[in-house]
Amino acid sequence: MRFLIVGDIIGNPGRRALKKFLSTEGKSLNYDFLIVNGENAAGGFGITKKVYQTLKDLGVDVITTGNHVWDKKETFSFIGETKDLLRPANFPEGVPGLGWNIFDRKGLKIAVINLMGLTFMNPYLENPFLTFDRIYEEIKPRVDIVVVDFHAEATSEKQAFGLYAKGRAQIVFGTHTHVPTADERIIDGETAYITDVGMSGVRDTVIGMNFKESISLYLTGIKKKFHVPDKGDTVFNALVVDIDENSLKPVKVERIQKFYPWEELRGLSV
Repeated sequence: MRFLIVGDIIGNPGRRALKKFLSTEGKSLNYDFLIVNGENAAGGFGITKKVYQTLKDLGVDVITTGNHVWDKKETFSFIGETKDLLRPANFPEGVPGLGWNIFDRKGLKIAVINLMGLTFMNPYLENPFLTFDRIYEEIKPRVDIVVVDFHAEATSEKQAFGLYAKGRAQIVFGTHTHVPTADERIIDGETAYITDVGMSGVRDTVIGMNFKESISLYLTGIKKKFHVPDKGDTVFNALVVDIDENSLKPVKVERIQKFYPWEELRGLSV
């Protein structure tokens, strides 16, 4: 079984890059299951129902999120109606939406779990390591493959979690920092891992945001609202993981990075 995993989609340019990749290079991959982190997909901050539907129309199976999941107020009103738009499972009890769910593909049961780290992040969340323990104990009798999006700031926390979940989750991928890491590997033949898949968005930016606004912060110390450029040459980052359908162990993990001139994306409607 082949998984295609796409890191943080940043605004309209990121959605265009996703559409471009899926309609061209993506066709030859013959992937079976597509996971996308969509917490920045609507204008760089949050996700709307319209953007959610756009991603679904592109063939996305599961949309994970993170700390920006609540940036659009309308998310509160529709996330509870969906089974494939996840928010971090370690939010306290009573928060709307699902933190994990089980999906069927090719006769196998796939659990996708969304977790958020604590270091430099939201201090009011539950411990993601212990949350994973609880969820895993609940689902292990009825699933074949476990996939975790660990949305976190600190590379150390992501690496620690990957080793902690080794042998229980077949795939652990990091999101949030938007910069792809070159440490993709299969840990002890049991868990496909990468610290951060990287973003899909305008390339010459600061993690997807207008670089002039970001530089201004470092020059003045005054934080203003950041914006996603409405156009520009775009980078697409993703991860491919192959799981053997008999042993249910990962056998291949490969990073993908593509660059698209804006002229190739200009006419795409997303």
